[in-house]
Amino acid sequence: MYLLYSLALSVLFVALLPYFIYQAVRHGKYSGSFTERMGWLPDSIRRDVRPTIWVHAVSVGEFNAARPLIAKIRERWPDYRIVVSTTTLTGQRLAREQAGRGFDSAFYFPFDWSLTARRALACVRPQAVVILETELWPNFLRECRRRDTRVILVNGRISPRSFTRYRKAHRFMARVMGDLSCIVMQSEMDAERALGLGAPRDRVRVCGNLKYDFSLDEKRDHLDALCKEIDDQFALSSSDHLIVAGSTAAGEESLLLDALKDARRHSGLEKTRMLIAPRHPERFEEVARLTSASGFTLARRSEKNSSSSDVILLDTIGELAAVYRFASVVFVGGSLAPVGGHNIIEPAAYRKPIIVGPHTFNFRQIIADFRAADALTEVESNELAGAFVRLLTDRNEARASGARAHAIIERNRGATLCALAAIEEVIIGD
Repeated sequence: MYLLYSLALSVLFVALLPYFIYQAVRHGKYSGSFTERMGWLPDSIRRDVRPTIWVHAVSVGEFNAARPLIAKIRERWPDYRIVVSTTTLTGQRLAREQAGRGFDSAFYFPFDWSLTARRALACVRPQAVVILETELWPNFLRECRRRDTRVILVNGRISPRSFTRYRKAHRFMARVMGDLSCIVMQSEMDAERALGLGAPRDRVRVCGNLKYDFSLDEKRDHLDALCKEIDDQFALSSSDHLIVAGSTAAGEESLLLDALKDARRHSGLEKTRMLIAPRHPERFEEVARLTSASGFTLARRSEKNSSSSDVILLDTIGELAAVYRFASVVFVGGSLAPVGGHNIIEPAAYRKPIIVGPHTFNFRQIIADFRAADALTEVESNELAGAFVRLLTDRNEARASGARAHAIIERNRGATLCALAAIEEVIIGD
């Protein structure tokens, strides 16, 4: 079965090679990461002989969720080296910016062939690997088992769609799950699905969602400095009404701009502004053109010029969390388009009223928690303008919604310490 999987992966790689080449030439993606994805990591990683914990976080969201856990791992094992891998370009950029603050280095996760996984593991020589969410790479996990390297899955989740797909290869998935030393899931339902895929019952536990342990206090100084810089550039704090649209996907910006036009027709909302932060950097130029064509005045964060324009394009990486502070209303993207939604915890931490579209399947449990507490507004695309108007004009309701959202975070904290205990049990048992 592993041979068939590897062959399928190879066929897929070859089929997608033209796309990779296009993205490398057009947007600078993949070209700078290919050697690391093939398992050839920098010599500085190979030369460090300290005992090592390897944390893998796919992209920005997983990396941010992992940061409190990484800090606790550092406190618990101060003499260990901690390295972080990511899969996406945006995740890697953020991780490399943060390297040296709580962990030692960052690199790209290898392609899931046995040879590339073996090569990367031989370079890092980890005592344990901590994998965020449900990154189940069969060849990598098998190579870890062969090296007697413990692997802990943390913050695991399995959607109904993924569960159905995995069940079609149940015997193979049972072997894959068996290569995990500990399986820490977000919810009881996720745990039941892991068991349904063949995970050993004595290795499965539930700790809640690490994303609830997001804290503004951990990076308060950095955020304060960044907020001042952005505020000086765009005068956000003097805006009576500011809509922040975070992590937007293709097709959503046009809907948002149309909704902004409609909202500004209401008395008192004529000067409402919008800040748009596209999820993927390669779309910055596209969104800039779309905004200019809509008739709004546009300012870009990257141009560093002061502006009080109608629409602000946050065409930078890692700054979205800072601008939520200034929002009157937050729309979290990837939810009007069928992407699955993005994390709503950061705006909730700022007590902001939150709007999402109908496609939030990537965060089912979190959305369910917020929905049950009436702590977010869910809309179809044609309802977006109405939701903006309601929350911008009814300040009491906006404040109450934001307060309810913040209360959910406070009630659900604790997953980090639970996950740390599981990691400690595995490492000490080693």
